[in-house]
Parts: sequence; C-alpha cells; structure tokens
Amino acid sequence: MKIIATNKSASFEYFIEEKYEAGIVLQGNEIKSLRLGNVNMNDSFCFLRGGEVCVKNMHIAFYEKSDGFASKDTRKDRKLLLHKSEIAKIAGKINRQGYTLVPLKLYFKDALIKIEIALCKGKHTYDKKQAIAERDVKRSVDRDIKNAGF
Repeated sequence: MKIIATNKSASFEYFIEEKYEAGIVLQGNEIKSLRLGNVNMNDSFCFLRGGEVCVKNMHIAFYEKSDGFASKDTRKDRKLLLHKSEIAKIAGKINRQGYTLVPLKLYFKDALIKIEIALCKGKHTYDKKQAIAERDVKRSVDRDIKNAGF
C-alpha cells in the first residue's frame, strides 16, 4: 500500500469516529497525475447527493502530457464507490447526529486507487489548544531524550 496524499489538517480539526475505504471514479489523465503525486486534499470534504457520496474540492493537477480533450477542471466533484449499506449508515449519522464526512488519505491498493474517508465530529477551540499543548510536550520530551543519549 503506497500512500499518495494525506489530509493532515483533518486530525487537528476533527475527532475521527469511524473510517471507511472507498473507491474513487477517475479519468486516465487524473490517474497519471496521481502516480506523480500531484494532489492536494486540504480543504476537501465529502457530501451525499442522490444516494451517492462525492468528494468535493480535492485538487488533482492537470497532467501535462494528456490530450486536449481531457477535462481541465482540477477541483471537480468526484464520485466515491461504497456499498449501499455503508452509504445508508453514513447518511443516517450525518443527518441525525451532526457528523461530517472527511477524506483522510489517498493510496494505491494493488493497482487500484482507494480513498479513506472518516465520519468525524468537529473540535472546539479548547480541544485544538489541548492538542497543540500535548504535541509541544511530546516534542520537548523527545528532544530531551535525544539530547540525554538514551
């Protein structure tokens, strides 16, 4: 499993509750661009539309060597492939309990490109401040251990 891109801000902005693996519908030139690692998942999110899950605002750079007829829209909505039971479960939680569906990472699984999405709840500012404080403490402890020579 080779990871293409990760959404680093998702774990800072949200509490991650459940994770799902989904396929993604792409064109040939988008796949070639992904193989080069030309993707940005920051500010991307998923939504439900007509019984389908789509990812919005995920930037896949235009592949330069593709033909002139290829789509030039780099931030278009892309359909995700999930089972109906998973979509129903996700729809229920999003509509009733205030969850958000966020893409976490994009990766190769054998010859296929998969996207990991998660049901998340938003963090408050005090939760974010606590996460920053914990990260700073961990960094200083690691630095002290490295300097002490353990």
